Amino acid sequence: MLDIKFIREHPDILKESLARRNARFDVDYLLDLDERRRAKIGEVNDLRNRQHVISDAVITIGGADRERKIAESRAMKEALAHTEFEMKTLEEEFKTLMYEIPNLLHPDVPPGKDDSENKALRTWGEKREFAFEVKDHIALGEQLGVIDMEKAAEVSGARFAYLKGDLVSLQFALIRFASDTLSSRETLRRIAGTMQENIPDAPFMPVSIPLMIRPEVYQKAARLSETTKEERYRLADDDLYLIGSGEHTLVPLHMNETIPEDKLPLRYVTFSTCFRREAGSYGKDTRGILRVHQFDKVEMESFTSAEDSFQEHLFFIAIQEHLVRALGLPYRVVLSCGGDTDEPCSHHVDIECWMPGQNKYRETHSADYTTDYQTRRLNTKVKIADGSVELLHANDATVFAIGRMLIAIMENYQQEDGSIEIPKVLQPYMGGKERIGSNKKV
Repeated sequence: MLDIKFIREHPDILKESLARRNARFDVDYLLDLDERRRAKIGEVNDLRNRQHVISDAVITIGGADRERKIAESRAMKEALAHTEFEMKTLEEEFKTLMYEIPNLLHPDVPPGKDDSENKALRTWGEKREFAFEVKDHIALGEQLGVIDMEKAAEVSGARFAYLKGDLVSLQFALIRFASDTLSSRETLRRIAGTMQENIPDAPFMPVSIPLMIRPEVYQKAARLSETTKEERYRLADDDLYLIGSGEHTLVPLHMNETIPEDKLPLRYVTFSTCFRREAGSYGKDTRGILRVHQFDKVEMESFTSAEDSFQEHLFFIAIQEHLVRALGLPYRVVLSCGGDTDEPCSHHVDIECWMPGQNKYRETHSADYTTDYQTRRLNTKVKIADGSVELLHANDATVFAIGRMLIAIMENYQQEDGSIEIPKVLQPYMGGKERIGSNKKV
């Protein structure tokens, strides 16, 4: 949520940001509503003060004057109740509109209507040349007996999968590699050293998170709205939602708290199962495990001061690139245009790994710079050394979307005999095993 004071003082900045998002929102109507709301609050306060004066007078006078004051008090109560109802109605409409306004876009974000207008910032790695016919991950997985979507469809329906054997071991290897990287000050210091700014080397605290969230908290986290509800799984009997990302219950971790400045940055990492309906995919990517209803993900989240938050966002992207490079996967970094940037985000960057079986880059990572958009709703603040209190800023990013990383590894490291070479950085986590589906040494 944005600061209404900022909107009053800089409506043109909001209008320009909305235009880059190709988004519609009536800023002038909001400002008119805000004026009417504030005027009504003033009326309520005035009536309450007059009610107190009359109530005090009733106690001190008697006779006919007292009866007149009692009658006046009753009329005042009725007027107050009516005005409070009007104020509540205006307040509810105001809150609804404030929740609908997307975050202000960072100056770097280009205008655009959808992902076709996103901007590739850089690429890394050479695409492998194959001397044999390339297979996609599902053909490889079925041939090796490590992916079974047919049985999963019988048990749970479309867009579910059984993963088996060494592919599951590879999944655990990715999780352990991510955990070791994010817990190592030395590694984080080395990654930070590639950047111009002085980035703290504070490690990430591992957190095991709830997989369900209350709707009111989901809304405060800015991840549940009328436009996103169809993507979420709701447990109606319990009035809870299954999370669509680890960030959804990580960002409320300090809801209604004020953190001392000397504790910053607060960095967290979680591994969780996530759930999405994929309601808007309409038949896209139905083959394989790229776009499924249930998937596992390692996610990082941090809370920083406002002045450090954008550099933290860039640091998150540097961590992502470090991990993908360590796996030897060709990739590109893509800046989302305004129309493809999620509402809570001021700046959104994707990493897309090359998928030889599909002959295209596909999204495997995202990094969200959300400024104080979520923390304002969640009332998450920092106490500065001088005693003042400000809103914290939040960042979240993918460490590994496990299924998509398995796809990238399988397709890039496939061998002519149908086996899959295991990236060298993961081999120690798999007992030294060098290939899936073959006893041959690399």
